[in-house]
Amino acid sequence: MSAREPRNVVSAIWRIESAKLIAMLARMIKSVDLAEEIAQEVFIDALTRWETSGVPDNPGGWLMTAAKHRAVDVLRHARRAERKHDQLAQEVETTLAADFDEALDDVVGDDLLRLVFVACHPVLSQEGRVALTLRLLGGLTTDEVARAFLVPESTIAQRITRAKRTLAEKNVPFELPRPEDLAARLESVLEVIYLVFNEGYLATTGDDWMRPALCEDALRLGRILAELVSESEVHGLLSLMEIQASRARARVSPDGEAVLLPDQDRTLWDPLLVRRGLDGLARADAFVRERPGPYFLQAAIAACHARAKSAADTDWARIAALYDALLQVAPSPVVELNRAVALGMAFGPEVGLAVADPLTNDPALRDYPFLPSVRADFLAKLGRFADAKTEVERAAALTKNARERTLLLERAASYAQSDEERGSTNSPPS
Repeated sequence: MSAREPRNVVSAIWRIESAKLIAMLARMIKSVDLAEEIAQEVFIDALTRWETSGVPDNPGGWLMTAAKHRAVDVLRHARRAERKHDQLAQEVETTLAADFDEALDDVVGDDLLRLVFVACHPVLSQEGRVALTLRLLGGLTTDEVARAFLVPESTIAQRITRAKRTLAEKNVPFELPRPEDLAARLESVLEVIYLVFNEGYLATTGDDWMRPALCEDALRLGRILAELVSESEVHGLLSLMEIQASRARARVSPDGEAVLLPDQDRTLWDPLLVRRGLDGLARADAFVRERPGPYFLQAAIAACHARAKSAADTDWARIAALYDALLQVAPSPVVELNRAVALGMAFGPEVGLAVADPLTNDPALRDYPFLPSVRADFLAKLGRFADAKTEVERAAALTKNARERTLLLERAASYAQSDEERGSTNSPPS
């Protein structure tokens, strides 16, 4: 085995198992900060051991057992220091072993969801809640969280540090909120789940176009929430994720390259997930009170794509109208950019470009690769291939995802070829 193999395995297992590990540890030791610290120590220890002994057959199980034992040691030491009684060590170990194995009987019964609600506690700022949960759920790096928010990495690092410190200072218990407090914390939880799903659906960094494990975690949490809370936005978010997840197989070519929506083989879309998504949208509609919320509207947009038999059959005018409504309830430069795409598809590239161009002055989109990518598409459709090439090369320079960069550079090459061909056609005869 090469020395690099254990590192690759540990890295992959961290992505898959870290949130579950931290959630289990936090339940045991009642401290999110200490739980993350222990989880990281266990993973470092695993890397050291596995480089010598090889990766075990069940690395996830090895890590969970090692983490449990380390947590028991930490608690035993703390209790001994507190009460100075040797017999307590055995009592702690026996109690924690039973707690580790017993089935949870609370309203949700899921450590991960409990961890989300703890990280979304009202004592934290809105930004701190989401940043901390993204950091803990799925093992996202601070840089990846920053890119999800379109803010500097240092800002996210400060938010996470402050959030952890606040949870410790306020002695926030590792438990679900009471039913009467659930609604107040639901908005943050939904935002967190969707941002985690998005990181899985389109990875901000690395060599992979998607991180399916993150999508699966977000879907599982969304399904649990939908069983727990009968709210339009809960069902709307789940509907949106189900429909988007249905495209997973079509979004990656056999050789691992990215495939964009217009070029996807729709026969590869998962019909079960599509049906679940459309059914979820109907349930969300039944719970709408005054006006649809942002997740409901985004699910309705996704449903337009799901119902279209081909890219050419897409009802872009309907999608543009839905983005108009979304802009009213959740205004943001990213929503406006997506609205520009819909308008361009429905009414022509000139219309789309007119909406997208002012966004180049928005500081929130300064480093957002989708903006120059969208402008490049409109410019190419208008025959301005040299300008399109410049824009798509800028998008390629901004992205940190290797698959996306490859896709964008291929577009740049096609625009250069089109520009050459047009120049050859327009040149006077010799």
